[in-house]
Amino acid sequence: MKRARWFALLSLLMLAMPVASALAADAASGALLAGSSPALPALAVKTAAGGAQTWSLTFQVLVLMTVLTLLPAILLSMTAFTRIIIVLSILRQALGLAQTPPNQVLTGLSLFLTFFVMSASLTQSYNEGVKPYLDGQLAGEVAIDRTLKPLKRFMLAQTRENDLAMFSKLSGKGPFTGAEDVPLTVLMPTFLTSELKTAFQIGFMVFIPFLVIDLVVASVLMSMGMMMLSPMLVSLPFKIMLFVLVDGWTLLLGTIATSFHL
Repeated sequence: MKRARWFALLSLLMLAMPVASALAADAASGALLAGSSPALPALAVKTAAGGAQTWSLTFQVLVLMTVLTLLPAILLSMTAFTRIIIVLSILRQALGLAQTPPNQVLTGLSLFLTFFVMSASLTQSYNEGVKPYLDGQLAGEVAIDRTLKPLKRFMLAQTRENDLAMFSKLSGKGPFTGAEDVPLTVLMPTFLTSELKTAFQIGFMVFIPFLVIDLVVASVLMSMGMMMLSPMLVSLPFKIMLFVLVDGWTLLLGTIATSFHL
């Protein structure tokens, strides 16, 4: 019985907390309306005399939170991250190492190599779009357009013409007269498709030497009658030794960085 009473009391307290919070919010809003302190402006866009538009602080916070929410999708679909992480994953598979290097290391390496490859585009986007907007020199729409231009230029440099023609035909918006006319709705799937194709091409070239080692080791073990011994167990040290002797990490990361058309 005591447990039932305590449970009932706890349930009442949990039900009362949202009501108390709502009453407190109503009281706070009433105090603000009464003139205790000014409230934040609503979601509003004001147009100045010169045609420039200024957004309220609440609207700017809403836009910032939306961008932060979509940041992982933007990183995957508009940067060099996709190609880099796929090639590194194929390398780990070719070496025969299941969890070495771990996923956190590969993700961190891909992230910082992405910043290295796209440093010029990101700097240009900040200088031409973000910084003038923060200084109050550009309106919101103009700042967004100038911020996206260097990224679109980078993405267009990596895309293939046949992929762009296919997605333009599917969207019903093409053909486009120039690179500036390609919308992001067409450019983003085109860029991702081209990146996947390029990543698998590089991964194929990375996989071939390790596949040759596996075949040689399997043939030697078969000729020696050691069929019960796994070829992967024997070939793994040779693949790691080969990769280290040729300075594989430097060669691979340099090849990936130079594969982007900047």
